[in-house]
Amino acid sequence: MVTIALIVGASQGIGLEFARQFLDTQRVNRVYATYRNADCDLFNFEHPDLVRLSLDLTDEAQIEQAIAQIKAETSELHYVINCVGVLHDGTMQPEKSLRHLNADQLLKYFQINSIGAALLAKHVQPLLKHRDRAILATISAKVGSIGDNQVGGWYGYRASKAALNMFMRTTAIEFKRTCPNAIVVTLHPGTTDTRLSKPFQRSVPPEKLFSVDRTVQQLITVLDQLQDSNSGEFFSWDGTKLAW
Repeated sequence: MVTIALIVGASQGIGLEFARQFLDTQRVNRVYATYRNADCDLFNFEHPDLVRLSLDLTDEAQIEQAIAQIKAETSELHYVINCVGVLHDGTMQPEKSLRHLNADQLLKYFQINSIGAALLAKHVQPLLKHRDRAILATISAKVGSIGDNQVGGWYGYRASKAALNMFMRTTAIEFKRTCPNAIVVTLHPGTTDTRLSKPFQRSVPPEKLFSVDRTVQQLITVLDQLQDSNSGEFFSWDGTKLAW
C-alpha cells in the first residue's frame, strides 16, 4: 500500500520535523510539504519522496490550487497534518489586556489560526474518502481550552485556537458521514523550542521545553494510538484528552 502525507506549514519547526520523521522512518511513501515563503528551512531538506508546494493558508484559491496539484498525482491522502499558526510576528504580540485589542490583529489571528484550517478541511475532504485509515490532525494549543483558562490574556490567540477546535470538532461530525475512515483531531504539542515560543521560554522549566524532535515523536505516538471513536477530540502531547 502506498501511504501519502500532506504536511501544511512545513517551512520550519514542528511541520518540517513531521516531514523529516515521516520520510526518515519510511512511515509514508511520499510527503507533500507546504511553505509560504521560499526562503525557509524546508529547502535545506532533500529527499526523493518530498514534494514542496507553495501555499498561503489564508488564501482559499491557493489551497484549491495546491490540492488540485495533489489530486493530479494521487486520489488518496492518509495523513493531513496542519501545523500553521501564529502567536506573534514583527508587528503583533499577544494581548495582555482588553486595552491592547484591535480589530486588525484579531482578524489576523482568526484568518491564520482558524479559518485557514476549516478551508483546508473543505478542499482536502475528497482525498480522505477512501477505505484506508486516514488522519486529519491540526496543531492547536492548550490555551485554546475555554475550560482550562484560569489566567486570561492572549485574547486573540486563545479565541482563535478555541474557534479552531470548534471547526475541527464540527468537521469530524461531517466526516463520519462523508469520510468514515478519517479521524479528525486537534493536538496540543506542549511548549516546543521554535520561533513561536522563543519570546516566552524564559518562564518555562527546562524539562517542559521540548525539542521539535521530541515533540513530533510524542505527537506521532498519539496519532498511532487513535481509535475511530476519538475523532473530534482534543489531545495533549502525552495522549491525555483536553477540555474544550
